[in-house]
Amino acid sequence: MNNLDDDGIQGGEDVDAGTTHPRYTSKLYLGILFAIVLAIGFAGGLRVGAATTSDIISSIPLLGDGLSAKPDQNVNFTDFWKVYNVLNDRFVETHASTTIPDVKAKQWGAIQGLTSSYKDPYTVFFPPEEAKTFQDDIAGNFGGIDVEIGLSKESILTVIAPLKGTPGERAGMLAGDLILTIDGKSTEGIGTDEAVKRIRGPKGTTVTFTLYREGKNVGVSVVRDTIQVPTIDNSLDSKTGVYTIALYQFTANSANLFDKAIADFKNSGSKKLILDLRGNPGGYLDAAVAMAGHFLPKGAVVVTEDYKGKEDNKIHRSEGAGSIPEDVKMVVLINQGSASASEILAGALQDTKKATLIGNRSFGKGSVQELIDVNGGSLKITIARWLTPAGRSISDGGLTPDIKVDRTSEDFEAKRDPQMERAILFLASGK
Repeated sequence: MNNLDDDGIQGGEDVDAGTTHPRYTSKLYLGILFAIVLAIGFAGGLRVGAATTSDIISSIPLLGDGLSAKPDQNVNFTDFWKVYNVLNDRFVETHASTTIPDVKAKQWGAIQGLTSSYKDPYTVFFPPEEAKTFQDDIAGNFGGIDVEIGLSKESILTVIAPLKGTPGERAGMLAGDLILTIDGKSTEGIGTDEAVKRIRGPKGTTVTFTLYREGKNVGVSVVRDTIQVPTIDNSLDSKTGVYTIALYQFTANSANLFDKAIADFKNSGSKKLILDLRGNPGGYLDAAVAMAGHFLPKGAVVVTEDYKGKEDNKIHRSEGAGSIPEDVKMVVLINQGSASASEILAGALQDTKKATLIGNRSFGKGSVQELIDVNGGSLKITIARWLTPAGRSISDGGLTPDIKVDRTSEDFEAKRDPQMERAILFLASGK
């Protein structure tokens, strides 16, 4: 199992906002698309399989991997072949950007069109070149700007979360920033795949953005780099007695690091714990399940993969012993940059009354994808959704905090953290 992220940034200056298009002033709903520019793996997301299927116009009845490529006799492809033949016979190149694709490129294009007709932002087909890039993403084999991007419900390119300690965070990029231009070109109508292509580039080169935030445009210049993202920080505040564990992503070794942080928490003698998952885009599902085991008894449900009857549901249960004492009070901090595995862990702790959620509504990345090889290309297809122990679908708008507290751009600039302050107050007073 694996999940995704993004790339890095420097500088920042206000630019003339001009006339604000109503498209950018309406309420922003994050939770549709989770695409990335530096990948760490699909947490609570992608299931990588070895399946291989064929082109949509293949007549091979069955492939060796057991996936059927038999034509559906109930579907009439007359219109498809009519368009295919007209394009072959009559299309004329008129300008430099025009291309006449070869047969294989036409097949890839047809598959992409079929896939996009499902209107699921997580179900995507990658032709071979893009498939290789995607695999590099999962392996983290490139430099970038380390800022997660996605599409809002209104199809506006949006910053989901700049990761901790990256150029993007240092430049002041915030979750919820709308990306209006990349290198001076409008982003209106483009998908995340195209945006990723524009943002990527060699280490040391610069990419520029115009962002829309709280009523004004902000210009940002980003120097691409190879990003090393921290995984976890933990510390005790001697004044308040509050112990904080900040988790920035769910990597392959996050569970082991979390084990050590929990041991340090127990040794500190504190009975007040904050788990900070703000801006955490997710990572490995197994890590989230393992971490939940510190708080939930063995066998308790952490999350369920719901296949809606197409397969038997898969229930992921705690393998721990719930070793955190009952008298420990706990808060989980979330915001709209908390996604996927973050939501799985936070949702389990909220449903079981082990923690109080404070902050903003989470991102809402609650589906499972499988990656299928297609003759060198890759089909990433949604096959299930995540349900919390109480049966809530994470995809349905994310998690709602028990106590809603905003953190504005002014708070960031002034280095104020009202969400953390509210968590400390709650642990001190119980309200």
